[in-house]
Amino acid sequence: MMHMTLYWGTQVTVLFSSWKTDSWPSYALTLLACFLFSVFYQNMEERRLRFKTLSSTAAAPSSPAAATPLLFKYGRGRSRWGNPCRIAESVLFGVNSAIGYLLMLAIMSFNGGVLVAIVLGLSVGYYLFRSGDREEVVVEVENSCACS
Repeated sequence: MMHMTLYWGTQVTVLFSSWKTDSWPSYALTLLACFLFSVFYQNMEERRLRFKTLSSTAAAPSSPAAATPLLFKYGRGRSRWGNPCRIAESVLFGVNSAIGYLLMLAIMSFNGGVLVAIVLGLSVGYYLFRSGDREEVVVEVENSCACS
């Protein structure tokens, strides 16, 4: 039976009908898997953001005059679709989106333990991979309007 309110118990179905728990050991392994999957999500998100920062600084021109295109935004020989940095960023974004949606669906099992395990995993992953004495990522916004 699918619960529609938050409940606390060891019998839970997570993501697939074959992933069911019926005892404390299987429930503990499920919570551990949710925790580790959440930490992995933060690790992949940090890698994606770092790769985006590295690829944007590597592609930055040295002078403002070189940044102004004469005819097209992308020059000859290097099209928008053939840029390996953009392809890698897109693949990492897709992987991160899939992991994020799977975590959301796991939380929608409405089990309190799964919710706590995922939130703790995201928090620990953020602490390990995305916080600290690293250089700040500066995001430039071309259009500050939220509707564009």
